[in-house]
Amino acid sequence: MSTTPRLTALPSPTTALPDGAAHQSPIQALHRSLGATMTDFAGWDMPLRYASERDEHNAVRTKAGLFDLSHMGEITVTGPQAVDLLNYALVGNIGTVSTGRARYTMICAEDGGILDDLIVYRLGDTEYLVVANAGNAQLVLDTLTERAAGFDAEVRDDRDAYALLAVQGPESPAILAAVTDADLDGLKYYAGLPGTVAGVPALIARTGYTGEDGFELFVAPGDAERLWQALTEAGAPHGLIPCGLSCRDTLRLEAGMPLYGHELTTALTPFDAGLGRVVKFEKDGDFVGRKALEAAAGRAETAPPRKLVGLIAEGRRVPRAGFAVVADGEVVGEVTSGAPSPTLGRPIAMAYVDAAHAEPGTEGVAVDIRGSHEPYRVVALPFYKRQK
Repeated sequence: MSTTPRLTALPSPTTALPDGAAHQSPIQALHRSLGATMTDFAGWDMPLRYASERDEHNAVRTKAGLFDLSHMGEITVTGPQAVDLLNYALVGNIGTVSTGRARYTMICAEDGGILDDLIVYRLGDTEYLVVANAGNAQLVLDTLTERAAGFDAEVRDDRDAYALLAVQGPESPAILAAVTDADLDGLKYYAGLPGTVAGVPALIARTGYTGEDGFELFVAPGDAERLWQALTEAGAPHGLIPCGLSCRDTLRLEAGMPLYGHELTTALTPFDAGLGRVVKFEKDGDFVGRKALEAAAGRAETAPPRKLVGLIAEGRRVPRAGFAVVADGEVVGEVTSGAPSPTLGRPIAMAYVDAAHAEPGTEGVAVDIRGSHEPYRVVALPFYKRQK
């Protein structure tokens, strides 16, 4: 038995929704009282912004931001063969994840196409928490359940068992330390520990999607408002403000972090996406997609596919997903994500481009923005990297 404290899931009753109804965060009324602009995101009614997207973005880069991420999909896998199931179902080696740690990985189809990218937390000796993207949560749940056949393991839908709040930014450790006695100094990146935050039982994880230091707090839905208010009060002296999904997107884009449906799709393998490092062929046993991924790895060595690169605008026009990347009048790639960068002060984009035009500093590359070829500079990702 492990001597590391077990991270315990937080049970909550499941509530069925009427057909067509949007899922709501347990603190939706609070968001509206704060003047949030709400938007539909993967079937959830979530805050897009509270006031200025730029101000929210800059707060996370320089001070701190508070996010509601309750739309994310939590799936618990338990049982004597939980790790064997996850090693078979996912491309990563979950067997090397120690209790209290987390790992970024992917779940792929038999043909190697990416179904979703995930974070897997090891909660105990035989218990794991799989966190999926909101839009893919049902697919991941169904796929894990199907792949569990023959394993002594249980796959449980825990999406209604958690609310998820995140404090992100350089001031986040000081803010969280004011409301918890958990050992934050000893909490490494991609690790989690059970604790109490503002009197609320929580799984405290040092993870995030902004490129900054920060924490994600998994709590029971009924505790979410109390926790939000406590963090808001503790964060006031540190410049913390509430932040919506819009600035979360520009933050992850600057940090070069992929977004499912943009940089990651079923049409791409992890090797096509430049993330072949997450595939662990050396782990014991077979796993779904192994043969296809071995072939993809071989192709990437001999005939590199289009490469994911960064593009920085010479001008002010903003590219969007699907816009063509051109050179010498020929299409050489496609934009996957684009937005104005508050940190760099000009538009940026991620794009898959032909290997011949993928080297940082490549000249003569442009983005076709409604018929006008706007000049862009090829750079290495990420655009922004925080100072340690």
